[in-house]
Order: sequence, then structure tokens, then C-alpha cells
Amino acid sequence: MHRARKRFGQNFLMDQGVITAIVNALNPTPGMHVLEIGPGLGALTRPLLERLEKLEVLEIDRDIVHTWQEAKQRKGLDGLLIHEGDALQFDFTNWAKQAKLTKERCALIGNLPYNISSPLLFHLIAAALWVDEQIFMLQAEVVERIAAPAGDSEYSRLSVMLQARYHVDYLMDVPPTAFEPQPKVDSAVIRMIPKVDFSLTSAQWDALSQVVAMAFSQRRKMLRSNLQSISEQLNLTDTELKARAQDISVERYIEWALMLSGK
Repeated sequence: MHRARKRFGQNFLMDQGVITAIVNALNPTPGMHVLEIGPGLGALTRPLLERLEKLEVLEIDRDIVHTWQEAKQRKGLDGLLIHEGDALQFDFTNWAKQAKLTKERCALIGNLPYNISSPLLFHLIAAALWVDEQIFMLQAEVVERIAAPAGDSEYSRLSVMLQARYHVDYLMDVPPTAFEPQPKVDSAVIRMIPKVDFSLTSAQWDALSQVVAMAFSQRRKMLRSNLQSISEQLNLTDTELKARAQDISVERYIEWALMLSGK
């Protein structure tokens, strides 16, 4: 039995009810292209393989990779393709582009390591143009931040940037008892579907990242202070000057990004 490693943020999902719910949320069909990030002991991997012709997995732990390679040889898991590597370095864009050549649905799924979840979610944005759906298990407070509406105390930079690129759906809560070993935090599952009408250029996206980072740099301060250096470019209203970053909608941040980028 593989022992969970802290440095990889490993907590293995064991609850069959939760596993079934996650797989059903994806609703895999045979010809679909699916990449599972962090297969671990196979809680999602095995039921996914039962419904797919092919499943690709990405795993950083060499011992787990070796276990899956042995299992593939011993049990004839012909549909399993194993990638060894760090998700933060993996080229998801190239993977998704190649997958979409067949015109089939393309999806990412996984119980993501909580210690790298935010940087990994930002890393995945580059592949959003070619991915149809993402379903991830994350720390509950991260899912709450991602899904929070403007005006909510959890609304943050993460909320704005991910909601600008995806439709997000908070699917379910998952208690610590669903894992072995049990994490010290609650978990949740989120569905993220890339917006098909997304049209920001790289320069406009960079401008959005800049203005959002500036706005949330000091949450308690008014935008008059946080956006002082660019307030004239953004044509901030008196109401907006007195507002705080969490009061501004995603759509308004995008409008500011367009102004800032000169488009």
C-alpha cells in the first residue's frame, strides 16, 4: 500500500459515493479525451477506464507511476496512457490541441494537490481554448473563492480571473472522512467550462491580470488608493473610487482591462 507523501499534498479519495458522483458529473463517453491529474491509487482512474476507450493520467510520484506501469502490464490496461511529471510544468495546451484534432470532447479531471491548486489553475488557463470541461476536487475555501459573486467576502483575484475565462459551478462538498489520510480541511468539487465567447487578446488578458492584482493588492482600501496610478485611464466614477475591489463585477474589470490595453 502506497503511503501518502506530504510533499506531494497526497490525500487519497476513498468514498465510493463521492467517486461515483464525480465520474457521473463528467459523464464520460467512450471516444472522449480525458486527462486525469494525479491518479493516486486509482479512485477515479478505474471507474473512468470502465467508461472510456482511453484515459491519460499525469503523476509526479515515481512510485505511483511505477505501480501503474506494472498494473498496466499485469492487468492489460491497454487504454491507460501514463505521463510522469509535474502538473505545473506539463504542456496542457499541446495535449489539448492534439486531443481536439479528433473533434471529440476534451476534459481534465482530478483531485488536485491543495498545496499547488491556485498556481495550477492559472497554469491551466492557457489550454482553455481547446478544453471543453474541467472537474476538480479542491480545498473547499478555494472553491468558495472561485465561485464567489461580486460583493461576497470571498470574492477575490482568483474569482475574477477564473470567472472571466470560465463558467463555474460548485458541484458538491466533500468531508475529510472521504479521504485517507484525512486532510485537516473540507473539500469541494467544482466544474469549470471555458467560455466560448471569450475574446480577450494576450495583451488584454495581461491588462486584466494587472488591474485585478492592483485592485486586490490591499483589500480593505478603496480603489481610489489601489488604482490611483491608473484611475484616469479607467475613467473611474465617484462611486467606483469609493468602492473596494470586491464590489466590482467581473464584467467591469474586463471593461477596465480593455481601456488599459488601449483596445
